[in-house]
Amino acid sequence: RVEPLPTEIRMPGRFQARDVPEEQRLHLVVYVDNFNIRPFNRNRVFRRLRTFLREHVTEDDRVMLVSYDRSLNLRQPFTNDASLINSALFELEDVSGHGVHADSERRRLLQAIEDAEEPADAMLQLRPYAESLYNDLSFTLDALEEMIESLAGLEGRKAILYVSDGVPMKAGEELFYMVQQKFGYTPVITQMMDFDASREYRSLANKASSNGVVFYAIDAGGLRTLSSASVETAEAGLPGMSSFIDSIYIQNIQEPLRFMADATGGYAIINTNDVSDDLLRIGNDFDTYYSLGYTPAHTGDGRLHRIEVKLKDGQKGLRIRHRTTYRAKSSSTRMVEGTLAALRYGFVENPLGVLLQVGQATRRDDDLFLVPIRVGIPLGEIVLVPREEHYLARTRLFIGAADDEEGISEVSDIEVPIRIPTAQYEEVLGKYFPFETTLLMRGGPHQVAVGLRDELGATESYVTETFFVEGR
Repeated sequence: RVEPLPTEIRMPGRFQARDVPEEQRLHLVVYVDNFNIRPFNRNRVFRRLRTFLREHVTEDDRVMLVSYDRSLNLRQPFTNDASLINSALFELEDVSGHGVHADSERRRLLQAIEDAEEPADAMLQLRPYAESLYNDLSFTLDALEEMIESLAGLEGRKAILYVSDGVPMKAGEELFYMVQQKFGYTPVITQMMDFDASREYRSLANKASSNGVVFYAIDAGGLRTLSSASVETAEAGLPGMSSFIDSIYIQNIQEPLRFMADATGGYAIINTNDVSDDLLRIGNDFDTYYSLGYTPAHTGDGRLHRIEVKLKDGQKGLRIRHRTTYRAKSSSTRMVEGTLAALRYGFVENPLGVLLQVGQATRRDDDLFLVPIRVGIPLGEIVLVPREEHYLARTRLFIGAADDEEGISEVSDIEVPIRIPTAQYEEVLGKYFPFETTLLMRGGPHQVAVGLRDELGATESYVTETFFVEGR
């Protein structure tokens, strides 16, 4: 059935003309890991970071600030106003960092190993510590994964600038080696592998590459020197142990930063107290780059594939940084991610001119509401193929909703076949094909996002609508 939609349905706003096309627009997430940082180190980096953002964020860029404090906290939504990000960074300076507590616990373990008379006594202290550290690391990586997944559907260039004092590749690695060195107890190294997060980091890097997210990292610890814990160890009469412990510890917490940056084509800033020059290098990445593309034979197979980019012979002194893997996502996966991104961040592209109308809600006996949703599919913008006595189109709608408590529904994938009698073809080209459905919602503010994919034309559109359901 084809009919014109009511005139009160408004056309969603489209992006205005700009110099930077949407597929090249930069989305930068400044991610401050407050759980794995010391406030002094963090605030020293912030001074340089504010200058960098003030000088390098343009009106075409979008920057967001989040912090990890055992859970993700949005400090400033995406904006092209660097002053808003910098104000949020000032506010973040007053928030405590967990790193100082981690230092205290590590010193306690160093002392316990020094005091132990048998390897079993040391391991009785070390294993619970490593388990706790590994558990904390799992939460840290889960939060990073959540952030990376949320960016998947955004069009354009995406980058995370991760600020921390480093995170371990193997929880408590240097302490396991300390036990081995003190007691000559080789089996301890095997036990250490129980707390190896290498696989989790590889998975995280692959997910970032699959979602087009480049990882940049700042080790806020700066230029690493002999730590106070190592000084105490040396004074306790363990010659050579202090530098041995420190070298393993530093390598262990910096290795993930290097790995994530290398795997995604980013850059890690380590072993410097002044990050200004390195931030300029990151700024050059944002401003000057190549965008290379090709069409593989395995489009949409959902599998992970490796990428290799080589320089031509004779190009000495040059180095390529690029993501090393990608996942060939299906069109359904991309549409679901795009619909979720529209809900989370509100950025939509609607080249087809899809229309969306939210109707009057009806209260049920359980105080939930049935909310009618009507979508207008523009028949003049999609591909209609003649078949005998009809013109046929294949479209799919992806519908998701969110409330003010950050509850996001699963995205529905609905096939909408369209059949137009040949005799009516010319008449309907300026009209919309209506699709109607009903959503079950609580009272209060809501947002609905709709993605339309024209399967024959391989084109996509997204539209959102914010509304209030009466009832609370």
